[in-house]
Amino acid sequence: MVDESFLDQYLDVMQNIESAIAEVYRDDTSLLDYDAMSAYEALIDHYVAEKIQRKPRHFALSPRADRVFGRIKVMCDWRLGREVLESEDGEKMEVPPKTVDEIIKCLKVLLNSAKKWNKSGGRQAYLAFISKYV
Repeated sequence: MVDESFLDQYLDVMQNIESAIAEVYRDDTSLLDYDAMSAYEALIDHYVAEKIQRKPRHFALSPRADRVFGRIKVMCDWRLGREVLESEDGEKMEVPPKTVDEIIKCLKVLLNSAKKWNKSGGRQAYLAFISKYV
């Protein structure tokens, strides 16, 4: 179980990440929870590898999972202060940068949520759930 104070403190980060996935899902309704979970796992490995200075493992992601990976990575890198994102009106959106450890923890929480929703509701339960809120 995740500490409620963690969820409160990082809700915005996790919503940003899930909004990136929901965007892919809205563009491609064939996307599955498995694609999101695969992307989460690959990103967790990517950031852990960066943290411990090793090369990330190769994940043979499906094209759908790879699209999710790319969208989530941009969002995570923005939250790390490495990417610049602009609002719809062209304004640069700035947020206080998070650490790699914080991003890894958020990704792990979201992966566990995706697994829970998938197990209880089927192949697209997680995607349907997050799409209602982001």
